[in-house]
Amino acid sequence: MEFRKSLPYTVSIIMIIFFSSSRAASHYSCDGPLLSTLPLGSFESSSHAFDSQAPHFAKLNRRDGGGGWSPKLTDRYPWLQVDLRDRMEVTALATQGRHGSSDWVSGYMLLFSDTGRVWKQYRQEDSVGRFVGNVDADGVVQHKLPHPIRTRFLRFVPLEWNSSGWVGLRAEVYGCTYKSYVADFDGRSSLLYRFNQKSMSTAKDVISLRFKSRQAEGVLLHGEGQRGDHISLELHRGRLALHLNLDDTRVRTSGPREAVTLGSLLDDQHWHTVLIERFNRQVNFTLDRHTQRFRTRGDGDTLEVDYELSFGGIPLPGKPGTFLRRNFHGCMENLYYNGVNIIDLAKRRKPQIYSVGNVTFSCSGPQLVAATFLSSASSFLSLPAPPPTPEGLSVRLQFRTWNANGLLLSAHLAQEPQHLVLQISSGRLHLTHRTSALKTSEVSAGQRVNDGLWHSVSLSTRAMQITMTLDNEPSSTILLQDQLESGDRFFFFGGCPADDGDCTNPTTAFQGCMRLILINNQPIDFILVQRGRLGTYNQLQFDICGIRDRCLPTFCEHGGQCSQSWSSFQCDCTGTGYSGATCHKPIYEASCEAYRLIGSSSGYFSIDPDGSGPLGPMQVYCNMTEQNVWTVVLHNTTNAVKVQGSTLARPHVMQFNYSASPDQLHALVAGSDQCQQEVVYQCRKSRLFNNWDGTPLSWWLDRSGEKRTYWGGFLPGVQQCSCSLDERCVDMNYFCNCDADRETWVNDTGILSYKDHLPMREIIIGDTHRPGSEAVYNVGPLRCYGDRSLWNAASFYQESSYLHFPTMQSTLSVDISFYFKTAAPSGVFLENLGLKDFIRVQLSSPSTVTFSFDVGDGPVILAAKSPVPLNDRQWHWVQAERSVKEASLQVDQLPLRFLETPADGHLHFKLNSQLFVGGSSSRQSGFLGCLRALRVNGAHLDLDERAKLTPGVSSGCPGHCSNSANLCHNRGRCIEQSSGYVCDCTHSAYTGPACKDEVSVSFERDSSVTYAFQDSFLVMRDSSSQASSSISTESRENVAFSFVTTQAPAMLLTIGTFSQQYMGIILARNGSLQIWYRLHEEGKPDVLTPTSCSLADGRLHRVRIHREAKDVYVQVDQESRKYTLSSDTELNSVRSLTLGKVTGTETLDERVAVAGSRGFVGCFSSVQYNHVAPLKAALLNRGSSLVTVRGNLVESNCGALSVSTSNSLSDHVEEPDRANDQDDGVTQHDSAVIGGVVTAVVFSSVCVLAVMSRFLYQHRQAQRAASLQEKETQRRLDAAYHAELHMHNSTLHHSTLHMRDSLREYYI
Repeated sequence: MEFRKSLPYTVSIIMIIFFSSSRAASHYSCDGPLLSTLPLGSFESSSHAFDSQAPHFAKLNRRDGGGGWSPKLTDRYPWLQVDLRDRMEVTALATQGRHGSSDWVSGYMLLFSDTGRVWKQYRQEDSVGRFVGNVDADGVVQHKLPHPIRTRFLRFVPLEWNSSGWVGLRAEVYGCTYKSYVADFDGRSSLLYRFNQKSMSTAKDVISLRFKSRQAEGVLLHGEGQRGDHISLELHRGRLALHLNLDDTRVRTSGPREAVTLGSLLDDQHWHTVLIERFNRQVNFTLDRHTQRFRTRGDGDTLEVDYELSFGGIPLPGKPGTFLRRNFHGCMENLYYNGVNIIDLAKRRKPQIYSVGNVTFSCSGPQLVAATFLSSASSFLSLPAPPPTPEGLSVRLQFRTWNANGLLLSAHLAQEPQHLVLQISSGRLHLTHRTSALKTSEVSAGQRVNDGLWHSVSLSTRAMQITMTLDNEPSSTILLQDQLESGDRFFFFGGCPADDGDCTNPTTAFQGCMRLILINNQPIDFILVQRGRLGTYNQLQFDICGIRDRCLPTFCEHGGQCSQSWSSFQCDCTGTGYSGATCHKPIYEASCEAYRLIGSSSGYFSIDPDGSGPLGPMQVYCNMTEQNVWTVVLHNTTNAVKVQGSTLARPHVMQFNYSASPDQLHALVAGSDQCQQEVVYQCRKSRLFNNWDGTPLSWWLDRSGEKRTYWGGFLPGVQQCSCSLDERCVDMNYFCNCDADRETWVNDTGILSYKDHLPMREIIIGDTHRPGSEAVYNVGPLRCYGDRSLWNAASFYQESSYLHFPTMQSTLSVDISFYFKTAAPSGVFLENLGLKDFIRVQLSSPSTVTFSFDVGDGPVILAAKSPVPLNDRQWHWVQAERSVKEASLQVDQLPLRFLETPADGHLHFKLNSQLFVGGSSSRQSGFLGCLRALRVNGAHLDLDERAKLTPGVSSGCPGHCSNSANLCHNRGRCIEQSSGYVCDCTHSAYTGPACKDEVSVSFERDSSVTYAFQDSFLVMRDSSSQASSSISTESRENVAFSFVTTQAPAMLLTIGTFSQQYMGIILARNGSLQIWYRLHEEGKPDVLTPTSCSLADGRLHRVRIHREAKDVYVQVDQESRKYTLSSDTELNSVRSLTLGKVTGTETLDERVAVAGSRGFVGCFSSVQYNHVAPLKAALLNRGSSLVTVRGNLVESNCGALSVSTSNSLSDHVEEPDRANDQDDGVTQHDSAVIGGVVTAVVFSSVCVLAVMSRFLYQHRQAQRAASLQEKETQRRLDAAYHAELHMHNSTLHHSTLHMRDSLREYYI
């Protein structure tokens, strides 16, 4: 099958209204009252307190008797049940409390069933199972059901009631009669619909049916043709699979047929609705309101089926009743094939229908009654042991669960102190026989028995052994010394009662469903248990299996893998480029500009232009050597291409495949300030346009596939080349050099810069067929610079003003991020309203940002409080997110505020107002100040453009620090002042007015600097806090430093954790750089060797390491490489960072330990790890408890002496694969002359450098003294740095998670 995420259908599929002939309700509204006319016997309950409060008094608005139904006070699990006397279609319901009392139900659950057995819970939109009830005794609360129920029995189960009273209920349900055509298949039968001709060929099909199944396997529909066409609909492992192929004979020989699957847990003995719509090769496949759209395999547009369609199985030709695959066991109703009522024809014994086996036309009731164990802490079922039998002890049961651990059975045997324990452990089934405190025997069976399917297990004791059998697997046995007897003790299923010495539970209680429990071949009647006449229980629901598939549909975004337990789900985001509870948060920056702002230099990076949007990350090259940061996207054709022999009829065609998808490229171009693409084109007797009529002989296709005939500039309507735009064509009678049709080589190279057309998708060349005609072209990579969203800002100067945007879409996850600066004490940043739901982010006080919302479960408020005022006219960063798993709020580097969402709460926001930015719908409490870089769900909102049209708001933001000018370098923070600005270098490894002066220190052999992040007590506290809060952290490191040494081996830097992990950077014995990652105690470490040559050469080398999950980007001097680790595990609970000699090497690998013992002799400069600058901290905070200095450290200038050299090198770094094409006819200058000039210049420079070197050294010492004086005058900034070091203990475990986000704020 060809799958598509979204398939726009241009052809409407003509649908048959397949229920119209079976529903009398088609002709009138389906909202009549159904309970008011029912007899007294239609009402039942778990109990009733008095005869005057019996269940038949529970009709809406009735005041006779006790005014409604109330159960006994001792009833732990009350319910009210109604028999509608026939299957009805229920569309709404209403409730009241008990008249004239303080008894009412404030929340309840609704169950339904066709037979009064095997109940199912009704769930509203977003799978919410709780209905809101009453707030008084006589008020009526009505609910219109989002999707109707077709059922006979309803059961109201109170969940909450008036705290000052008791349960009281009156009810009414609304709907109409429902009739259907039903067929019952017993697992050995089927219906064959035979065509009037040999085969049936259709261009469109509509197949609809409803089914309920007793098994997880079975064929519902099958048909096939001789040319390879086939259609098959079947249940497999409880999921519905559709196989559909049109005229593709390859499928027969290519192995198993591919299928489109929907649903799960479909063997629940409840009705499910299926609709298949096909028009040619386009298909809609719907199961219970969930639709999958796809395109069939094959080359044809029609489905050709020979002879017949079979329903309920695939009979073997010539042998009725013999089936190729397991046939269906259950009921079908309203089965239509292209308007033909199959069951009606079969019921009337029409000749088109042939019945195989015993097909009946009423649906038999279910035979299997299940019980749901609700709690993993306290659920249990205690049953008395039956009398012993000559055959010995035996226990059988069936179970289904998602939990990998749980107790199934615990039995204390007659022979003291023997126990039998049957449990699920790590997804396997374990049986333990304990004969004494020191002697046990165990056997195991199965793999992943927590897959949600029903599994059968039996235990029996015969012939002095215990035999355990799981499903159809071979049995496992434990040998015995004596025959086992159950005695007069109890058997405990699912868990143990509190303080019961006869029950042993080595794991958690079972959470799942059980049925068909037999002890010594005696079946257990769950109804007797429910009524208190057999055994005892706690936290159980009877006659219902409440299992849900929380991974279908999946809430894991961006391809994250979903796994689940009984009550929750988890997302594995490995390899997706995203993090968070639902893989919603991008781990990569949105642009190369953003990478520069966090201190990165040129190299390959992954960027995510639409953030949390649907597009994934893309790999690009970021060129940061110029004033503008260029983003370079490569394609498949980097070399020059020579073209000969092409004509308009048979042109040369070259397609360009980029390292990103078209949607990703569109997002990149749209978010950039400017983009361009160079086309180097050289020709000889090859024209671009016809000289007579101007017809294009060569052209190219833009990103939309449109034909373009201009070859340079940004004016798409001009059919010219660059030489014409610059008025420098070789023949001014033509608009292109090539159109002069000369026999010598000419050049029509141009740069395409009209953004809406870029990048080039295809080039077509048609005039190289004449003698001597030839063309050579080279299309360069797509190059863009600028980030339109990063500095897009608006200023609000009236409290009643706001910007409005379209309302937020009803998505599962909502994320909002922006920067703000203000002097006002409060104000609303953003607001979006619905009838009840809302989202609001605001500055509620000078030091507090709040994120409040209501998604249907009641208002929620998250508040982030800062120890310093936030209305300080400086930029602050805010990110608020709400997913189906959790809500979070982050402000600058403050600790993350988060809250888990209810497991069964509402999922989607229902918002209908405009999105208000900078104010609210009430025009009160508006924001006064600047907002910029606003993103909602990854989409950039253009504040600048919208502000131009709005009174009280201006585009942009005043101030020195409000634009993209790089005023403060190397992670320095620009701070506005009344008469200018100042750079805060607190989080930079550099100093000076612009954070550009390097901090360098000379080390001796025994010298070291250790920066301590946490102590062990705080780590233990934070670890437990993380475990309880389930914060999903990101594994990322940013390391940068420079060094000079002649020693090898040598230890450069180590980062150690309290969990025995480490990252080490060393020089090996041969002087090569090695990066060691030990992320797990077991297994081998990852060792990266970015350079094979020796770096212990006495020269300054710069190293940058950037890690995102498994991806590690390493830059050594000007060479960049990417590596992939074996794991994306983070460095948990970072303990310390050490430069130089390492004293404790027990946890290090041998080669790293050797380097650690040798230490480092040389000079370190500008060392940075994430937001920590340890070298700078060692110089400025020598008394700090976080910094430990051993040996002699001498402040140096090794980094400063190399600044000019390094800058000169970096300025000449070229982009990868950039063509250096030149016209062959261009005359070259005499290389000898150039060599002489260069030699003279170099010699003069060396002389000048030799004379100036000592002067520079002395000048540098003086500059250092001035720098120290400057540090003293900026004591406030250094004090802030010192305070940050000590505050770091309580916030470090959050800093790794949000390092990228917290750093952004400091680069404005």
